[in-house]
Amino acid sequence: MLELFGQVEAAVAAIRSHWDRQPHAGIILGTGLGGLAGEIQCEASLDYEEIPNFPSSTAISHRGRLVCGTLHGLPVVAMEGRFHMYEGYSLKQITLPVRVMRALGAELLVVSNACGGMNPYYRCGDIMVIEDHINLMGDNPLIGINDDRLGPRFPDMCEPYDLKLVDRALAVARREDIVAHKGVFVAVAGPNLETRAEYRFLRMIGADVVGMSTVPEVIVAVHCGLRVVGFSIVTDMCLADALKPANVAEIIAIANAAEPKLRKLVLGVLAGEQA
Repeated sequence: MLELFGQVEAAVAAIRSHWDRQPHAGIILGTGLGGLAGEIQCEASLDYEEIPNFPSSTAISHRGRLVCGTLHGLPVVAMEGRFHMYEGYSLKQITLPVRVMRALGAELLVVSNACGGMNPYYRCGDIMVIEDHINLMGDNPLIGINDDRLGPRFPDMCEPYDLKLVDRALAVARREDIVAHKGVFVAVAGPNLETRAEYRFLRMIGADVVGMSTVPEVIVAVHCGLRVVGFSIVTDMCLADALKPANVAEIIAIANAAEPKLRKLVLGVLAGEQA
């Protein structure tokens, strides 16, 4: 981890040459969820290739640029597309942008993803506000010699997702008449989807939804002192006894259709930051 500090500084310097404001929030937009970037009053945008040490996003529907500007009165920096372990990147590479957001001055991280629903009370298109997570990726971005300039050796994970922000998001959902659940996200490496036996196992250990992202970014966010709120859009149902082959085009279409609901929740949470 000792190389990370210099990498973060180089990325921050490149972004600062285009945008010199301090963001209040960093936002990571997942599969099919990039439409929120259109709400940002853009003051600067950089393709990931322009930022030192940023990987390139190769995942479907992930545009691969950083948008800096104002979202309903709050300065923000948003990632249109994230990086994944299944793309071949290390978790340290995947989570570097989170450290950059923090170094730019962000206090809050908003994460979103598309996921498979395992809770039988969920439906495609529903949104789950993440209350907790399980890391089954087989790796951790904090492994290695700790750099105290970036965070503590043993960060506490009793509340990785800010429970006040969880309650705020659910209150916005009730006000806007949006179906939103509170639950547990489990992260796996991918890229293959899970077997029926694996879905049974994941459900049995307490997970409501499953995906291939988010958890590494949240671990690093906690390490560097960011508050976190997370949202999952249920794009396919993963019920072991009624399992159907996944259709990637349908998954992206469901994520796109649900994006306006997610946008209302994110904007509602950020509006509370101004109160």
